[in-house]
Amino acid sequence: MPSGKTLKLVLYEVLQFAALCAPVFVVMERFAGLMRDATAYWLVVAASVAYVTSVALLAWVPLKYLTLKRRRFITEITQWRPTALAYVILCTLPCFAILIASSKVQVDRECKPDRVIELPVSLVLFCLICVDIIERIRPCNLTGQADSLDADLDTPSPVLTHLEQVTTVSRQLSYPDRGQNGSPPGRPEAENGAPAGRRQDQDAWSSRSTATSRAYLYPSSPRPRSYSGPLRFLWKRDGRSEVFVDSFLFWLDTVEMVRVAGDPAVYCSAWVFPVYILAFLSTLRLVITPQNPLLSTAGFVLQDLPFFVLRVALIIVFGYVTPVLYPMKNLLVCLTFVYFTYLTKLRIFKRQSMF
Repeated sequence: MPSGKTLKLVLYEVLQFAALCAPVFVVMERFAGLMRDATAYWLVVAASVAYVTSVALLAWVPLKYLTLKRRRFITEITQWRPTALAYVILCTLPCFAILIASSKVQVDRECKPDRVIELPVSLVLFCLICVDIIERIRPCNLTGQADSLDADLDTPSPVLTHLEQVTTVSRQLSYPDRGQNGSPPGRPEAENGAPAGRRQDQDAWSSRSTATSRAYLYPSSPRPRSYSGPLRFLWKRDGRSEVFVDSFLFWLDTVEMVRVAGDPAVYCSAWVFPVYILAFLSTLRLVITPQNPLLSTAGFVLQDLPFFVLRVALIIVFGYVTPVLYPMKNLLVCLTFVYFTYLTKLRIFKRQSMF
């Protein structure tokens, strides 16, 4: 009987191969349905079968063999994922190219957009997300607890930490005759010629500044805090399930951009081409590993900045074909990326007296 690791490996490989084949077959079949001749229809279908067979034998299977055998030049790659790159080039790129060709055919014929086009588009993005999930969840077990994955995915949650009252530097300079505990050794009269009322005001201000230091801080340990109350069955989390949520949220912006292409006004115009092209460029982020710092720059260059420009143009031309929330999100991400990544390194922003 095969072991659990073998069954898991076979399951992952079958799912990834299905994610490679299914979008190509569905998109090509929809493109063949635009042909008015039965002979042309079957030629397109046969071409899709030949393409998938050639890609599987010449590219996909050799790459998987090298990956599973852990060849040296494959194991040394840590900043990007070869399987994801092969999937984007062999599956996602042809699918988007066929979608653009289908749009061109229907626009030239002055036909109304086929609503069934939503099926291949959704299937392409769904299979892309599935490949991303498989690549991220592959190192962990499917049964029991996934301690290694939880350690990578855990983000420390804010907890109220008790802080001891510490005398500030300005308070020590104002009252040099005080003891270590900050209490005055003598009478409450003015020191250094300062009135007693002013000193009380300074004490109040100092106490308020000390009170603001009691803030929500991140714990030093990345492990989640336990809870032993009656609702402890709700105080659970697992990194494997969070992979699915994070992956779908990661691609939500691309899904919305592709949805805009299905709008009749956009689909029957030349604007459908930049929508599909920019949507494909955003899928290149799949190649970068999730922990790679390059992912932030790739998100800014390949998604948020071009998406913001295109969405603003679409809103100007067609009206509110996309919710205003998405261009606002793109704008906010672009501004924060530029500010925290580059502007904070300037000398003017390094002054501690500003913020």
